[in-house]
Amino acid sequence: MDLCRALGWLDDSNFIDSPQAATADLARFHDPLYINAVKAAERDGTLPDDAAQRHHIGVNGNPIFDGMFQRPATACGGGLLAARLLMSNQAKIIHAPGGGQHHGRSDRASGFCFFNEPALTILAMMEHGADRVFYLDLDAHHGDGVQDAFDDDDRVLTVSIHEAGRWPMARDGGGIGDVSDRAGGQARNLPVSAGFNDHELEYLMEAAVLPLLADFAPDAVYLQAGADALGDDPQSKLALSNLAIWRAVATVRDAAPRLLVAGGGGYNPYSVGRCWAGIWATLCGNAVPEALPHAAEACLRDVVWHHRLARNAPEHWFTTLADLPNAGPVRDEIKHLARITLATLES
Repeated sequence: MDLCRALGWLDDSNFIDSPQAATADLARFHDPLYINAVKAAERDGTLPDDAAQRHHIGVNGNPIFDGMFQRPATACGGGLLAARLLMSNQAKIIHAPGGGQHHGRSDRASGFCFFNEPALTILAMMEHGADRVFYLDLDAHHGDGVQDAFDDDDRVLTVSIHEAGRWPMARDGGGIGDVSDRAGGQARNLPVSAGFNDHELEYLMEAAVLPLLADFAPDAVYLQAGADALGDDPQSKLALSNLAIWRAVATVRDAAPRLLVAGGGGYNPYSVGRCWAGIWATLCGNAVPEALPHAAEACLRDVVWHHRLARNAPEHWFTTLADLPNAGPVRDEIKHLARITLATLES
């Protein structure tokens, strides 16, 4: 948001602060006992061991930290407000970068997601009049929590393009997020291998995602635009430039009747900020400058990141918004993924 403001793309005329979701709002998807456990963990800084184990709070990569209820509850509040604005035709496109927590379960935390904002937002879209919602997940991790939330609901089609073999697939056992993982029949999963490049994402968008979107004919689209599939991210082995993410967003923007674009994963704050600022530019039709003005560059230089990559940060992380493209061949395995997806569509 600071980058967008420094670039003149964001001001009080097109910014709405996210409200914090109330317990009753969160309870549309989450178990009230679990919600109270998250509140207690934030308040006390600890939980009894039985509650911690039952709700996966303070264990399994879901630490207890200051603001652990308020922050995700605010992300959910933003999603719920976006759903209402979109379905009442007060907006056609909304960007909510604080959302996208796609691993959360109804009664437990998962993958550092304490509440499942996409699931709550999609439910709200349907409560406000959407008959069908298309969910597209570009995060490097499989959108397992959202898929499972709607595995028996034919009003929601979940599509996830993610790194094959990465958590949660590796942790939860074989089949999670695989091509054959169809949940109740509506899910489509496209697991891609290391080195996934810009041309390959563009190919899958055109050859698989757009046909699915057109066939499903949704009233609204939720796009989870996690930034951890970028080549500069330290966690995944995918190799996208932010240009590829922006093109994917533009593709969906042009095909969606109503669109919510959320955030998601991302473990390099420089690449996350640059990617999501560029998403806002894409949604608004703003030109991305070749070199950042001083105020925007200062935003990036003020970031503190204690990681080995930050000690050798390339200058373009601070001076530009757009990455260099990572062009490459479209591998046969990517073409096969698209064919399988279209075959399921035809059947």
